[in-house]
Amino acid sequence: MKTLRRGMFVAGLAALLSTQTLPVLAANEVVMGPVGPSPYNIIPAWHKPFAQPGFAFGGNSGVQAESPDRILVAMRGEYRLPQPIPGAYAGYAGSLGVNVLTDTEPRTWQNCLYELDGNGNIITIWDQWDVLCQNSDGPGPHRIRVSPYDPERRVWVINETFHTIYVFSNDGSELIMSFGEKRVPGSDKTHFGRPQDVAFLPDGRVLIADGLDNHRIIILDKNFDYLSEFGGYGTGPGQFNGVHSVAVGPNGLIFGLDRSGGRVNVFRTTPDPAVMEYVATWDGFSLPLDMIVNEDSVWMTDLNPLRFIKLDFNGNRLYSWIVERDGPTGFLEVHAFTVDSDLNLIGGDNQYGRSQKMVPKPGVDPALLIKTPWYQH
Repeated sequence: MKTLRRGMFVAGLAALLSTQTLPVLAANEVVMGPVGPSPYNIIPAWHKPFAQPGFAFGGNSGVQAESPDRILVAMRGEYRLPQPIPGAYAGYAGSLGVNVLTDTEPRTWQNCLYELDGNGNIITIWDQWDVLCQNSDGPGPHRIRVSPYDPERRVWVINETFHTIYVFSNDGSELIMSFGEKRVPGSDKTHFGRPQDVAFLPDGRVLIADGLDNHRIIILDKNFDYLSEFGGYGTGPGQFNGVHSVAVGPNGLIFGLDRSGGRVNVFRTTPDPAVMEYVATWDGFSLPLDMIVNEDSVWMTDLNPLRFIKLDFNGNRLYSWIVERDGPTGFLEVHAFTVDSDLNLIGGDNQYGRSQKMVPKPGVDPALLIKTPWYQH
């Protein structure tokens, strides 16, 4: 597959690109496969500020679209703004040149879980659960997920720093289950080491990406009891150097993002519910962050350069677009992304500190749009 550097374009996309301006890559940035313009328009200032005066969004580490008019967000607390607030402030900390992931001193553990409507307005703040994030000496919440197979639509929140996973009722009124032991890392059947993500199999099994310390994917049975695990630390087939995200696709396929390893490991279920079969490794990424699996493809975000990438199930790169980093609709990181049933794309920025909504451009090729995650009907 052809490697594209700055100033090089893929034959066959020329007509499309002739009316589009693509971001310029740094000299050391390399993108493999076809590259073109984004198929989406970003809605400026979509995420409406709701914090008390003097505070801004923290890192939006997890996003989950329950519907076009209900988006669940996991946030790494709020950011205390400098006083007086600079005139350049545009409703999010990144507009001041601040990185809320690395500038941790102003972080306050409040409003860590909330819901937005389709216009980016706050619906409900789950501030009764801020206690589960408070006094953290690390980034805290990492992902928020809902199983498509759960009739109760329970909400799973992964707390990286506390080595815990919490399961809430869909409206956030009740904490139903918790996994792991707060502040106690471990690598046994009941402890985690900075867990990162969770995914769901059609038969009720749950996959836990555990994570930055243990480099494994844990299998829970349908009763949420430990069944087995796979992966492990290393550079060999099926091994990880930080499982940052896990997702499930058709035909029993399982995809694990190896963040620091810069690759994706692919597995497949077997007739034995405790055993996963290694299939392949896809190399050549910089710092992969999140993914959505569709019927016949995988979409993922990668950091350097910041981009969305579409791959087929053989790991072939089908399309990429570079994400703008500057300006009022820029991203510094697309740490998490979700798609609603209207095919709107919401990206959570863990560094600028906000979420942004992207809507399909009129007349765009449907093959370039990210569909809602696959699940077995």
